Amino acid sequence: MNYKLFLFLFIVSTCASCGYATRKGVASYYSDYYEGKTTANGEIFRHSKETAAHKTLPFGTRVEVTNLKNNKSVIVRVNDRGPYVKGRIIDLTKTAAKELDMIGDGVAKVKIRYKKH
Repeated sequence: MNYKLFLFLFIVSTCASCGYATRKGVASYYSDYYEGKTTANGEIFRHSKETAAHKTLPFGTRVEVTNLKNNKSVIVRVNDRGPYVKGRIIDLTKTAAKELDMIGDGVAKVKIRYKKH
């Protein structure tokens, strides 16, 4: 086998196995009502943190969220379950939502990227 072809195939298979997954959908952010309440993993919810709710990702997973309207990104840690509104894929704290510049709109079309386990 040609050495360059072998090297190319090795790199492609290695990158595929380290696997990052991406999903697109709508993000929203928590209302002030949840400040101080307990999240699904037992932490106290704080808007000042860069955390998020996701329906299925394991607690502790770090997710890069990119606003598709302005290409701004933030990395959040999953510590809660949700969102429970149809069509939404992630709920963010206000701090994270501000980083994405989505406070005025309330929701944003986003891409989430996370490392598969």
